[in-house]
This record gives sequence, C-alpha cells and structure tokens, in this order.
Amino acid sequence: MANIASQIKRNRQNEKRRLRNKSVRAELRTRTKNAVAAAQVGAEDSIEQLRLAVKRIDKAAARGVIHKNTAANHKSRLVRRINGIEAALAPAEDFVDEEVDEEA
Repeated sequence: MANIASQIKRNRQNEKRRLRNKSVRAELRTRTKNAVAAAQVGAEDSIEQLRLAVKRIDKAAARGVIHKNTAANHKSRLVRRINGIEAALAPAEDFVDEEVDEEA
C-alpha cells in the first residue's frame, strides 16, 4: 500500500475509472451479442440492434474507454459478421418464396 497521499488518491481514482470502464465494456459485449443474435434469427429489428451496438462503440471511444482505432475495428468486424449472416439467410428465404410461388 502506498504511503504518499498523491499515490493513495491516484489509486482511488484508478479504481473508480476501472469500475466505470468495466461496465461500459460489458455493455459493448451485450449490445454486440444482441445484434448478432437478432441477425441470426432474422428479426425485423436486427438493423436497429446493429445501430445501437455501433452507437455504444462510438460512445465508448469518445469517452476514452477504448481507443478510436479499436472502436473502428470492432464496428468493421461486427458489420462484416452481420452482413455474412444475412447473406447466408437470404438464399434460404428466396428458396422458401419460390416454393410458395410454385404451389399457387
């Protein structure tokens, strides 16, 4: 434990920031997970979930919780992942539509 008053104060400040940053990072993971899950299910609000996740990533970068380049990497990876999921679901949806047209 530190004996110097300024170091004791610095330790208190670092602990407060660590806890604040921890909750922000946890929310980033939650929003990202919700966006990916919505895309996998094919929910109507998957675009909204993606928008909220990107918004949280940007806000964390603005507050200094994560670096701006890290935020850009997270957003890029998330959008690529969701686009891949939606592309994989699209042919399956087209196939279902074709079957319905043939029956009619």
